[in-house]
Amino acid sequence: MCPTGKELPVLGARSFPEEADTGELPNEAGSCWRVRDPPSSAWMGMGRPARSRSPGQLENSSLFLQAFLLLLLCRHVSSQCKILRCNSEYVAATLHLHGPGRGAAFCTALRSYSLCTRRTARTCRGDLAFHSAVHGIEDLMIQNNCSKEGPTALPRPRPPAPNPQGFESLDICDYERSFLYKHGRPPGFQHCAAFGDPHIRTFHDDFHTCRVEGSWPLLDNDYLFVQATSSPVAKGSNATVTSKLTIIFKNMKECIDQKVYQAELDNVPAAFQDGSVNGGMRPGGSSLVIWERSPGRHVEIRADYIGTTIAVRQAGRQLSFSIRAAEEVARAFTEEQDLQLCVGGCPHSQRMSRSPRERGRVPAETARALCREMLPVEDVYFQSCVFDVVTSGDTNFTMAAHGALEDARLFLPDAEKLHIFQAGGGCPLISPSFLLFLLPCGLWAVLLHF
Repeated sequence: MCPTGKELPVLGARSFPEEADTGELPNEAGSCWRVRDPPSSAWMGMGRPARSRSPGQLENSSLFLQAFLLLLLCRHVSSQCKILRCNSEYVAATLHLHGPGRGAAFCTALRSYSLCTRRTARTCRGDLAFHSAVHGIEDLMIQNNCSKEGPTALPRPRPPAPNPQGFESLDICDYERSFLYKHGRPPGFQHCAAFGDPHIRTFHDDFHTCRVEGSWPLLDNDYLFVQATSSPVAKGSNATVTSKLTIIFKNMKECIDQKVYQAELDNVPAAFQDGSVNGGMRPGGSSLVIWERSPGRHVEIRADYIGTTIAVRQAGRQLSFSIRAAEEVARAFTEEQDLQLCVGGCPHSQRMSRSPRERGRVPAETARALCREMLPVEDVYFQSCVFDVVTSGDTNFTMAAHGALEDARLFLPDAEKLHIFQAGGGCPLISPSFLLFLLPCGLWAVLLHF
């Protein structure tokens, strides 16, 4: 059994790792992420998932019946019995009904469900799905104090045919086009990256060098889960590098099946774990695709249905991760999903200075010369490059920092934020103009004191 740990989103049956069959996913640090239910997959609702409820509450009966009905939809029944249509209409009518205020609408849906079963009763005699539905309706109406007399919901109208000159139904799986149609402007984007030691550039353009070892979440929101596994860069070193990446694209019923991508050192595949290269057989399956940019070294995953692009690279003995995510997607998480390196950066106890204080495997001046060939601007990417080469002795780390900078050049919405200048300890450098401002303030404070 794993100790208590963070939570992972529930995985689909076709892609769930074997270690997680018990509901827990162990990581290399000996801790584990505990599986939790995913949020509703309704398109870009950005809502918070409902709180779990005790077994004694009445709502469980409704949820159980909905799950049972969804299973029944997969059964083969005779063409005469229309119970599957009744089931699907009930599920659609109650899918978004939650909480104590659902009473009247829920009872209306149950009465409509009951009316539908009565209309098809003659052709459904002996059908298990039909009789199970009838008994389930009776129990739910008693539990929710629903009267058998009252209004029923009108049949759902057929959706209008797509307008060739307007917004078509399949465009719901094109986030940028959908956002522009709804808001009249393009969406905003944010960038995060993890490379080298690892060095983390957050969505808010903070930059940290971390000593994190084991498995840590880079992202954990309603649409994506990204976990990085780190190991020491060299024996006895406090520095670590990313040796494994796991990316979960959570199920979205209108667009994609849940997909899991996993990369390890010397194994950067151009396919998801199930062997596919797109989002599956759903109408919007092509809105999630993998492109191989350099065989075994660089892949790009485009998730157009959430306006997100991810790059995974291997340089030397480390993996790097870069993402361009829609602001709406990057912010779609709850208070419980509080540990995300792309959002909050490294925990304070795990941050390191990028100024090597110990004798490294490569002299600092040699490392600086090597890094300057790839990174002429001495920003945080240059500092990270020098730190990694000195610490590891591996000159391939110059490619890791260069690749991260190139991804930032492509993914950052504001080109002026490409270069970040910090002191080696990770604190922003103070500008000369700010120092000139502080000087008279300090003198004034001294005069007041005396």
